[in-house]
Amino acid sequence: MTTPIILPVITAAGFDPIWFGVVLTINMELGLITPPVGLNLFVINGITPDVKLTTILRGAFPFMMCMVLSIVLLCVFPEIATWLPTYLMG
Repeated sequence: MTTPIILPVITAAGFDPIWFGVVLTINMELGLITPPVGLNLFVINGITPDVKLTTILRGAFPFMMCMVLSIVLLCVFPEIATWLPTYLMG
């Protein structure tokens, strides 16, 4: 909801909008699987009520670390996010 408001600021600061969208999407997904308010964790717990929430958290931890690593890589090498669109669009 705030992306249309933030986007002019991002482009004025010199960031690529495609890169910003990729980082924003990964960050939003990371928020959905991190405690204490990770909505996807509670959805999984609702589907399988016999599995403890701590077990679900341990299972989600490697994915959380992969998302954090991908955000760090995209911040260090922003060309990763724009390589494929640039290659396909010319």
